[in-house]
Amino acid sequence: MISDLINEQDTVAHVPGTASGIERASDPHVFSSTPNHPLDPLSPDEITSITLCIRSHVAENIGVKAMKFITTNLIPPPKQDVLAFLRIPRLTGEEPVLAKAALPRRADSDLIDLLTGDAYNVISALKDGKWVIELVNKLAEGTQPQITVEELSMAEEIVKKDPRVIALARGLGLEPENISCDGWAIGYDERFPKSLRLQQALMFARFGKHENLYAHPLDFIPVIDSNACKVIHIDFPPHRDANGNLSVPDTVPKPHDEDALTSANRGRIPVPMEKFDFLPDLRGDNYKPRDDIKPLHIIQPESVSFKMNGHELEWQKWKMHIAFHHREGIVISTVTYNDEGTLRPVFYRLSLAEMVVPYAAPEFPHPRKFAFDTGEYGMGSMANDLALGCDCVGAIHYLPGCFVGHNGSAIKIKHAICIHEEDHGLLWKHTDYRPGGRSFAARSRRLVVSMCCTLANYEYIWNYRFYQDGTVEFEVRLTGILQVYVKADNEANPYGTTVARNVNAHYHQHLFCLRVDPMVDGLFNSVLEIDVAPESALTGSKENFAGNAFKTESHILKTSLEGVRDYSFERDRRWRIVNPNAVPHYSTGAQPGYGIAMKGAVQTVLARERSWVQKRAFFGTKALWVIKDKESTIGSRIYPSGKYVPQTREEPEESIGPWAKEDATIDNEDIVLYLTLGTNHIPRPEDWPVMPMEHLNVYFKPQSFFRANPGLDIPAANDAKSCAAFSETGNTNYGCCEK
Repeated sequence: MISDLINEQDTVAHVPGTASGIERASDPHVFSSTPNHPLDPLSPDEITSITLCIRSHVAENIGVKAMKFITTNLIPPPKQDVLAFLRIPRLTGEEPVLAKAALPRRADSDLIDLLTGDAYNVISALKDGKWVIELVNKLAEGTQPQITVEELSMAEEIVKKDPRVIALARGLGLEPENISCDGWAIGYDERFPKSLRLQQALMFARFGKHENLYAHPLDFIPVIDSNACKVIHIDFPPHRDANGNLSVPDTVPKPHDEDALTSANRGRIPVPMEKFDFLPDLRGDNYKPRDDIKPLHIIQPESVSFKMNGHELEWQKWKMHIAFHHREGIVISTVTYNDEGTLRPVFYRLSLAEMVVPYAAPEFPHPRKFAFDTGEYGMGSMANDLALGCDCVGAIHYLPGCFVGHNGSAIKIKHAICIHEEDHGLLWKHTDYRPGGRSFAARSRRLVVSMCCTLANYEYIWNYRFYQDGTVEFEVRLTGILQVYVKADNEANPYGTTVARNVNAHYHQHLFCLRVDPMVDGLFNSVLEIDVAPESALTGSKENFAGNAFKTESHILKTSLEGVRDYSFERDRRWRIVNPNAVPHYSTGAQPGYGIAMKGAVQTVLARERSWVQKRAFFGTKALWVIKDKESTIGSRIYPSGKYVPQTREEPEESIGPWAKEDATIDNEDIVLYLTLGTNHIPRPEDWPVMPMEHLNVYFKPQSFFRANPGLDIPAANDAKSCAAFSETGNTNYGCCEK
């Protein structure tokens, strides 16, 4: 298997959730080999050049002969250099600083020595048209780089060839061809040496090529050594009787050298055999699609209203840079708004920095299920190749993405990022009801930058939306298939929902960490916390005789310790990013800012203090973190759970907890916000076999930023294609919405 990996040259890697747009060869019509923006992601040609340079250097200087590449990505230049290059002022109204003649282009790469299992980080730089190595660091024992899509795919090959797995499958009446699994990060398991690169395999049976395998969960979980490509252990979760009592006395992990089935104190659990297919051609003869849906088209006869220059986008008054990142997926940078001829900075960088999905069942090994889908797998490397007219409807522009494969070549996704416009109802309207009064209605249009990612059973859709009134929205949509485990007959189910006979969907959470690097009217900002509270004076008092008064109470967060905040539903808490250096608003006297609205998406982690989840996903304990950003030779502070997430056992030094404990000044500084968006998923039978879409949203809304409503210049709504649904002509235009 090692030799197969070393010699692999042209094989297209199977990437979970992607379609035929995955390629390795260069495609000049999709990817630009010459970046024209300092934040442009590495091109396929650059990735290949970098890995060839690394391969030669580490072989000659360190003696690593057999290696697999894990990640290769751009190290962005310093913020102030980028702003100067783009002529973006550090404070609205000031002249931009003089740009440097050239900005450095550098890359960060991780690789693994296949013979020893040692991991290395390599920093390279482009100098005189060639990539050269600046630094090679051997990572500390137990530090594991991101799990690759190739490793996840190999998990099924490994378990299908293992004699113990085959024997266990046959004990359930299955043959090797029926064996299937999802490779998963093992999360936390101190029974194994730190030096091993591990996965756990969540097992299922499959009786047809495209059948819904999740309808047939199996009762055991192998542990895989991803470097040695072999099964090293098999776990058997205990089960509960009808009263909820476990078949073992506790939820403590048993030593892995014990017989796992004996330790679980239970017999084998039969495979649920009922089919729950969702693909139309597999639904059987009784399936009949709805035939009462008429076509609904989105057309833009004069083309789109946005412009693209490589990765740089302009839409009405917005301008931004959009990039693919193997880990964060979509990265949106240098967001500015043209306010009546004045260029106003809004955000330096927006991205999904981390996420975790902790499950609720306490019996071992189910607590190992809390995948960091961003930090352990890489959200970008799980991106779908999007299909026109299906994932994306209307007039669409796509951006590609690429990431490194084990052999150092670039794995490409042609349609990784979708950009389009949408109608969003009315932006504003008013009718003067008096006789002879007039009305006016302006329809809202929004720009959408989106990506869809498949993480084994689950799909996430990421939408960054920009509105004509200056609002910015980040939305997560959740769909796909529930992660399930087999359930014995008459077994109690206190931590899950029985979504089908003998199929148990455990309760779980989805916690997302949105990283917000603001530059509201400039690079130095503060965060204002605002609570809405009733007037303290009692009803009948001189100050509040009718008892109706309420007001806002606000204060500036001064230090990073104070910047660790809970949400308060009782006080309708909200936060606002403000610029204390900018000219105050002419009427309110307030500092120009952007408010954060997180209603309905502020669930934090439910796992107990010092739990496995909390120790590794500490960001999920609070709704908001505000820290002082510090740039280094490898860029800004990005990852709240650390750069290297797989198999961590404690919170790393370079992560959100230690950053907050610095107690650094965050008032009028270059700051970064981390927002936790969360939901508790208590599965429903209606979520099975495929879950309808769920939504989580956070909005950034201008407040005292504009003089007045910035959407006053939107033309009146007047769609000549609109008609009465049941008119005889079918084309009755009711005219302009300005009367």
